[in-house]
Order: sequence, then structure tokens, then C-alpha cells
Amino acid sequence: MTDVLVRQATAPAPPSPARRPRRAGRAWLVGRTVLLVIGALVTLFPFYAMVVLSFKPAGPVTFPDSLLPWPFSTEAYDQVIGAKSVLRWMWNTVVYSVVSVVGVLLFASMAGYAFAKKRFPGKEAMFWSFLAMLMVPYHVTMIPTFIVISQLNGVDTYWGMIVPTLANAQAVFLMRQFIASLPDSLFEAARLDGCSEWRVYVSIVLPLIKPILATLGIFVFLWHWNDFLWPLIVGQSLDMRTLTTGIASLQQENVALNMLLAGSVVAFVPIFVAYLIGQRYVTEGVATSGIKG
Repeated sequence: MTDVLVRQATAPAPPSPARRPRRAGRAWLVGRTVLLVIGALVTLFPFYAMVVLSFKPAGPVTFPDSLLPWPFSTEAYDQVIGAKSVLRWMWNTVVYSVVSVVGVLLFASMAGYAFAKKRFPGKEAMFWSFLAMLMVPYHVTMIPTFIVISQLNGVDTYWGMIVPTLANAQAVFLMRQFIASLPDSLFEAARLDGCSEWRVYVSIVLPLIKPILATLGIFVFLWHWNDFLWPLIVGQSLDMRTLTTGIASLQQENVALNMLLAGSVVAFVPIFVAYLIGQRYVTEGVATSGIKG
């Protein structure tokens, strides 16, 4: 009897019900962390391979030796940056992206303000008709748009490349949703003080929608910087190509792999820098407007 009592006193106590959820929570945290690390490595590997192979001298690629950072050579970057065509393609991409961002944000913010805070006959019908453009695939409207631009002599021009992209229904919808959440008392107070509609737009609407402007600006910049099909159709000459279409054309000319990847790195750096600069606004804009990428 004494031995039984001693064994019961020295035996380890079973885990309390309160500790089990803690252990399950820690196991889930560790498992989630491992999955995130694996996902991050899988995501980063193509970028790592692109950068490492771009700094390799021209020659055959062998795995896994080619994924090591040596031998190191900037030969491909010297040829890419020194080529006049690549500089011209980069300039075309900058013009196409920056002008499109400014135009889309301007028109989308104006339209979003009108749809959110103004009253006029047929507003809802007009808004939902405009929103119906989201249901039409982009490729369906490409041929009619090209025919119109061609008849207006806009092929191989900057305006022919930019103007059709300025009417962005998704941007108008997001602007309208964001502006509709602003209190009406601000606009009523401004009108009582004698502000014109333009003054209300410039002094009240624009400062209050900075987060969504920054978020949309970054996304629109990324869309246009990486856009391939429309610049390929409209920019038909060598001087009117963008970086995406120009680098793709190099593949048909049997250019070395390190030069192709060096061009891809040069095209990737600006959008990466743009995202780093506006990262805070992207997070805030996604949280407030529901953008999911």
C-alpha cells in the first residue's frame, strides 16, 4: 500500500487541459512558419537564378554549377546598357507607364468622385454599365480598339499606345468605393464656404484619397510596365518597342542567355523600387479598399 502511494506521488502529472491548446498553437505556429519559409524560397528561386545567370559569362548553362555566384562577369550588362535599342525601349516603357498612371489616376478619381458624391439622372445605370466593362475580356476589345487607333493614324505612336488604356473600370470602381466612405459633412461644409466643385476636388478629395491613389498608382504602373500584348500590336517598329516586347524579340535573334536575363533584371529593378517606395501605401490601401492584387 505504501509503494502504491509513493508511485502515485512520483508519477508525472498528466498535462492539464489548459496546456494542450498551447502546444497545439505552438505546433501550428512552427508548421506555418516552415510552410512560409518553403513558399518564400520557392518564390525567390527564379529571381535568384535570373540575377546569378545574368552575371555569368556567355556559354552553356549547367546545373547546379551555374547557380553558384562565380565566375562573376558584367559583360552582359555592359552590352545591354550600351545598346541603343535597349535604352530606347526603356524610355518607351517609362513614357507608357508614367503617362498612363497619371491619366488613369486623374480620370478614375474624377469619375469616382462623381459616382460617389454627385447626384445626376441615370447615375446608377451609368455606373453599372461602365462597371460591366469588367465582365468583357480584354482580348475581345483589342481588335476593335486597334482598328479605331489604326484609322486615326495612332499605330506606332505614344498616344495610340496610351489613350486606350486610360479608361480603367476597375480603378473607377475602387475610387468610387473609397470616396463613398468619406463623410458627406466635409463636402457640405466646403460648399457652404463657397468652394467650387474643382476646389472641392483639389483641396478635399485628392488629399483624402492619397492611400488609394498610391495603391492604384503602383498597380497601374506594374500593369503597364509588364504589359506585352497591346504594346506588341501598336508599337510595330523597332524604335517603338517597350522592354517586354523588345526583350522577347531578342529571343528570336539567338541572343545569349546572360544578355536576355540581364535585360530582364534591368526591366525588373524599376518596378521593384516603385513597390518598395509605395509599400506602406499599398498595405494601407489594400486594408481600406479590399484590393487583392
